[in-house]
Amino acid sequence: LDTSGVHPEAYPVVRRILEATKSDIKALIGNAEIVRGLKPQSFVDDTFGLPTVTDILRELEKPGRDPRPAFKAAGFKDGVEEVKDLKKGMILEGSVTNVAAFGAFGDIGVHQDGLVHISAMSRNFIKDPREVGKPGDSVKAKVLDVEVAR
Repeated sequence: LDTSGVHPEAYPVVRRILEATKSDIKALIGNAEIVRGLKPQSFVDDTFGLPTVTDILRELEKPGRDPRPAFKAAGFKDGVEEVKDLKKGMILEGSVTNVAAFGAFGDIGVHQDGLVHISAMSRNFIKDPREVGKPGDSVKAKVLDVEVAR
């Protein structure tokens, strides 16, 4: 169960499930046919309610699944690894790391966040940078200037 999302505190429920199915953990885990045939209510007790037991059964059916939505990471450009590699006019993929009143900071893969001033964040006038971006957003950014000394 170490590779599953079943918390060790819930192992007593899993033991009861194993007893009820007369199988071992290797036969049960990942076996949708067995798990779907179980009634979650049968394993509810004072400690573990129906939602918890249902989650345990889901995890036993598909161990290791990740319920979070897919995350698209920015694809950093090959050969652009340091500020000195940046050239004016380059268009790079990155992600917003922070938003401030004067603009947003973004990671474009050069170990130093870049600043996008509020005036360059949108073709239309915006009062607040948070109108067009928030930390974690994937963006395409055009390099307008490079200040290596800073």
